[in-house]
Amino acid sequence: MQIKIVTFEELSLQELYNLLQLRAEVFVVEQDCVYQDIDGKDQKALHVLGLEKDELVAYTRIFPPGFYFEEAAIGRVVVKEKYRKNSYGHEILKASVKAIEERFHTGRIKLSAQTYLTSFYENHGFQQIGEGYLEDGIPHIAMIKA
Repeated sequence: MQIKIVTFEELSLQELYNLLQLRAEVFVVEQDCVYQDIDGKDQKALHVLGLEKDELVAYTRIFPPGFYFEEAAIGRVVVKEKYRKNSYGHEILKASVKAIEERFHTGRIKLSAQTYLTSFYENHGFQQIGEGYLEDGIPHIAMIKA
């Protein structure tokens, strides 16, 4: 999988369409969750695209400290269903952490994890903090990597 990291302005129209389509495919349709995915934060994010040939197969968006949380943040972690067996989730998360360390000069990262994925994030050094909560009707927990 090839990793490409771009600002909102650097996204091509096709890349923007593809990432919005992937997020809707997984977060809205697959997870049967109606929520406002287009939240006004994409313009401030760095977009981490995981590409297999020209197909978007994995994605995250990352933020500098102080924008989303006090810490740097990773959000919208998603892998296209038919590629999940390929460890692309691990690759896109590693690339996102590395990008935060290199571009924002911090290793302190926070995310809001769907609770069924806590062990996935723990494998990457994240630890649960606080109590679980519902976000858009789905159980989540805050996690931090220090």
